[in-house]
Amino acid sequence: MDQVYIYDKVFEKINFNDNLIVKGEYDHCTFKHCDLSNADLSNFKFINCEFLFCNLSLTKLFKTMFSDVKFKDCKMLGFLYHHCNPFGVGLSFENCNLNHSSFYKAKIQKTSFKSTQLNEVDFTDSDLSQSLFENCDLLNAKFENTILEKTDLRTSYNYLIDPEINKIKKAKFALRGLPGLLSKYNIDIDFTN
Repeated sequence: MDQVYIYDKVFEKINFNDNLIVKGEYDHCTFKHCDLSNADLSNFKFINCEFLFCNLSLTKLFKTMFSDVKFKDCKMLGFLYHHCNPFGVGLSFENCNLNHSSFYKAKIQKTSFKSTQLNEVDFTDSDLSQSLFENCDLLNAKFENTILEKTDLRTSYNYLIDPEINKIKKAKFALRGLPGLLSKYNIDIDFTN
C-alpha cells in the first residue's frame, strides 16, 4: 500500500489508540493534545511538524524520519530514537519528558533540549556536537563515547560525564557542574572559597 502525503493539517485531541493514524508523509502538520502512545509510526515521515502537549510514549519508530520537528510539552517516555531513519534530522525539545529514552549512535548535532527531563537517557556513541541542553535534568543519563564538542550544558544539572571517554572540546559547563565532570576521581570540591 502506498503512503499518503498530508500537508499543512492540524490534528487536535485525537487518541490514535482508538483511531489509527494513516501511514504517510506529514509535511508542515501540527499535532495538539494527541495521544500517540504505543502507536506504530514505523516508516512514517514527519517534515517541519510540531507536536504540542502530545503523548508519544513507547511509540514504535523503526525507520521513522523526523526532519525539522519540534516537540513541546510532550510526554515521550521510552522514545527509542536510535531506531529512526538517520536522514533529515533537525529536532528540538522544550518542556518534554524523555526519561528512559535512547539516542544510541544518533547523529543529532545542533539539537535543542530546553527544560526537558532526560533521566536515564542513553546517549552512548551519539553525536550531540553544538547542541543545547538548557535547564535539563540529566540524572543517570549515559554518556559514553559521546561527542559533546561545542555543546552547551551550563544550565543543566545531575549529569555525570567522564572527559576521558567522551569528546568535550569547547563544550560549555558551569562551575556548579564541575562535580559531574570529576565524580570518578572521588574528590571533594569546596565552592565556598
